[in-house]
Amino acid sequence: MSTFAEVLAAQLRRDPGRPLLTFYDHATDERVELSVTTYANWVAKAAGLLVEETDLERGMSLRVDLPPHWLSPVFLGAAWTVGARVTTSDEPDAVVCGPDTLEVWAARAASLPVLACSLRPLGVRFADPLPAGVHDVGVEIWSQPDGFTAWDPPGEDDLATDDLTQREVNDLTAAVGSVLTDGGRLLSVADPASPPGMATFTEPLGRGGSLVLVRNPDPDRLDAVFDAERATARA
Repeated sequence: MSTFAEVLAAQLRRDPGRPLLTFYDHATDERVELSVTTYANWVAKAAGLLVEETDLERGMSLRVDLPPHWLSPVFLGAAWTVGARVTTSDEPDAVVCGPDTLEVWAARAASLPVLACSLRPLGVRFADPLPAGVHDVGVEIWSQPDGFTAWDPPGEDDLATDDLTQREVNDLTAAVGSVLTDGGRLLSVADPASPPGMATFTEPLGRGGSLVLVRNPDPDRLDAVFDAERATARA
């Protein structure tokens, strides 16, 4: 299994109902849990959105400019399903942003496809109208189908990031030194959309485990989350 799509398909066959991604925001007390199946459905919808609304194709680039959030791994998976590379460049072919950087990217919406996530619970729309030319993910993603098949699927040597191929990304180990065992649960406060934090999601996925991701972490509450979620490792 060398591509993201192959790894995800294997996990769907193995145990589709198990938790894959559990998200906490200590600032809002939000908790979201995605099973393998639910995650795959979100990836399919996001991939359809990238293709239909931004014309993203294999070999093009996507900037995932989001904070630590459950939508970050969704758009990572969507980009890799399409065959796009996730870039840190300020000149991507398309961008997914959150409220904090919306103003910056909206100024370029006339020449750059901009998808904006409200980061509100359940992935709902922005409360206020967005600037002209900006796509509201919370509105437009729901019309996309729950399944997606790339017409030009990527191979293991296609770039998944600016520096790593899909095969190399799937081989990444977590920053804790790969102490995660098969089927384990990794507690992390790192941003999965950033290159240093990417392995905090790709390793649990490949090992048949799961990620417990905490945004705006309260240090006094992390031990309780670790115990409540039956985590087995930290990053």
